[in-house]
Amino acid sequence: MAASTALGGSGGRGPHGPWRNWAGNVTARPARTVAPATTGELAAAVRAATADGLTVKAAGTGHSFTPVAATDGLLIRPERLAGVRKVDRAAGTVTVAAGTPLKLLNETLAAHGLSLTNMGDIMEQTASGAAATGTHGTGRDSASVAAQITGLQLVTADGSVLNCSAEEHPDVFASARLGLGALGVITELTFAVEPEFLLTAREEPMGFDEVTDRFEELVAENEHFEFYWFPHTGSCNTKRNNRSQGPAAPPGRISAWVEDELLSNGVFQAACTMGRAVPAAIPGIAKISSRALSARTYTDIPYKVFTSPRRVRFVEMEYALPREAAVGALRELKALVERSDFRVSFPVEVRTAPADDIPLSTASGRDTAYLAVHMYRGTPHQAYFAATERIMTAHGGRPHWGKLHTRDAGYLADVYPRFGEFTAVRDRLDPERRFANNYLRRVLGD
Repeated sequence: MAASTALGGSGGRGPHGPWRNWAGNVTARPARTVAPATTGELAAAVRAATADGLTVKAAGTGHSFTPVAATDGLLIRPERLAGVRKVDRAAGTVTVAAGTPLKLLNETLAAHGLSLTNMGDIMEQTASGAAATGTHGTGRDSASVAAQITGLQLVTADGSVLNCSAEEHPDVFASARLGLGALGVITELTFAVEPEFLLTAREEPMGFDEVTDRFEELVAENEHFEFYWFPHTGSCNTKRNNRSQGPAAPPGRISAWVEDELLSNGVFQAACTMGRAVPAAIPGIAKISSRALSARTYTDIPYKVFTSPRRVRFVEMEYALPREAAVGALRELKALVERSDFRVSFPVEVRTAPADDIPLSTASGRDTAYLAVHMYRGTPHQAYFAATERIMTAHGGRPHWGKLHTRDAGYLADVYPRFGEFTAVRDRLDPERRFANNYLRRVLGD
């Protein structure tokens, strides 16, 4: 259940009202809001904000749970800075405006017979926000959105426009692929793409002990493996996605609606609402829900396999751990839930990613496993999340930048070997902290 923003979202109420994120737990009241349609318009807005002493943040679809996009200065909205600008089949790249929704990007790629290699499980986010906060899927060999970027265009604090790649401004490119909006405002992104392929998804219930005992085997044998553990039970649901020669065999319209809408959204919404009203009922509901799971297999183009609709609103914490620590940490979490009074209606999600070379990537320099915990919106989550966080930080965990956590720059500098590399680029590009806010001051320092 990925979360990201462009850094934040179009969850506000019009250009002059407060801005709110998707989960409704973050509100901002910017002094000024603009929706530029071009890089030139955006650069002019940044220059004007600088002249007036305003801070600047760009917002996307609001899927971050942290206030990473919150500002009381200039808020840049994404809706007009959108669209696919260039498809280069020979180079295997696509260039998009920063505010382009991933849904539009994927539909356009499919129309050209192309695909991203991997992505997260929702596609409402903007392309730049998904990258900037570290949105990732699960993968043995590929994972994050940012790792698929080959070039970007960045407006810096003085209104300059930098075109960045491995060859041009390589130090800025290395950091800005996943930049938290701290280095400037991205206006354009170029992604590596490949000819469209088919994925066969195999979804299957599995016991907690079996999936944890076989975790390394399941990761090694599948291109994309993930599983969900249902708290208060010994049950999990696994998903294995692997490339297929076809033919395409998508879920039938009725069965897809039953699985993805009725059960995953409609019935789940009702169960969460009941659990919020009567917390004592949650363990029983969880046991019934986990027993209702059934196996299914289908084959389709990638984005239709990777993504699914998420209509039940929640808050989330996710930590990236060294992969070898994941099973132990999950077992500690299960023991915690069993001995506590916590009532958890949302499953715990486990995914993986290979090491990458992006300074602030949660997978920077190490093979990674992700453990994500969720609570239904409006349900007290603080104690459960705090106890979970203690387990994760004991294993050197790195919090997802767009999901709830309490870590600060002192902790993060210890778990990110290239943290200083990123902050040095920030000091050079934004010495006056034009793109800062309270969240960035906490996680990056001031």
